[in-house]
Amino acid sequence: MAQTVFAPWDDPDETPLIQFKNVTKRFGDFTAIDNLSQDIFAREFFALLGPSGCGKTTMMRMLAGFETPTEGQILIGGQDMAGIPPNKRPVNMMFQSYALFPHLSVWDNIAFGLKREGMDKDKIEARVSEMLRLTRLDRFAKRKPHQISGGQRQRVALARSLAKAPKLLLLDEPLGALDAKLRQDTQFELMDIQEKTGTTFVIVTHDQEEAMTVASRVAVMDEGRIMQVATPAVIYEQPNSVYVADFIGDVNIIEGAAQPQGDGYDIIWAEGQPKLHVKTDKTFAPGQKCFLAMRPEKVAISADEPTDAANKVQGQIIDIAYLGNLSTYHVQLADGTMMKAQLANTRRLSRRSLTWEDHVWLSWTDTAPVLLEA
Repeated sequence: MAQTVFAPWDDPDETPLIQFKNVTKRFGDFTAIDNLSQDIFAREFFALLGPSGCGKTTMMRMLAGFETPTEGQILIGGQDMAGIPPNKRPVNMMFQSYALFPHLSVWDNIAFGLKREGMDKDKIEARVSEMLRLTRLDRFAKRKPHQISGGQRQRVALARSLAKAPKLLLLDEPLGALDAKLRQDTQFELMDIQEKTGTTFVIVTHDQEEAMTVASRVAVMDEGRIMQVATPAVIYEQPNSVYVADFIGDVNIIEGAAQPQGDGYDIIWAEGQPKLHVKTDKTFAPGQKCFLAMRPEKVAISADEPTDAANKVQGQIIDIAYLGNLSTYHVQLADGTMMKAQLANTRRLSRRSLTWEDHVWLSWTDTAPVLLEA
């Protein structure tokens, strides 16, 4: 049976869980969020991604009720949140610091919010047990936070946030305190828990790899605006601007002028360099300034000149970054342009043929790059 793809944003009959409608937030003269409209759907794992100061945390704090929009509306489940305090919203927020009570056991930390709400003792027992199972913390129920690891504390904070069954869970840089290996493991745990509970997660992160791993959709932000919202695959393969292409992953960006040619455009880009050809459905005026953006893994590198490549340029290896599974070759072209090509390391180091200062050819197909407007 074919699996249905989760894409409520493509369904005109789906009603969003969260709606930002022309929201602006100013702090004095500074505009943190600039006339932003965005829908987020139930059961989404939605990532707000961008550099420090781009407005992502302000968006989250407005959702939680810690900040009030200067203009515009925020709706959750169709209800305008204006004037509704944080504790009355169907929202829970998990902070980077986890904010666990050091004197309480793991069990009591998770039960804390339920007790404050006056839930029956039996129901609290059942709910806390369920959360401990979900986050695989059963064995640690009696321990205090200082007696468990950073990754386990992170799961306690998550269990406590989910115990009250919020419609929406906000995660502010939730994995920031974990080391790289643990972060990776925890990302998959988060996805698993989100899927099992069906809670809508909105995560704020500046870590592109994290956003691309966990999210159903990623919103790339800059200076209070959302530059592009799409699935991780679309953001990576079809960025809509140089900013997005440059922000996500490694990329070669070549500035040039577009000349219509056959089923695409020739790019005139540097004195003494061959024209480059790109296939695209976008339309550019003859001579229009454009940027060719191409991922290093789509660039082939060879000692010999390729015979049938749509695009090829010659250069010299200046640097090699060895990342275990991949090597990235930094190649300087005759006009000084630096380009990166990536190769999977399937062979032992001693068997590899390319090294520093070698003269090489870089080549790629005419569909490998994305052509972007200036």
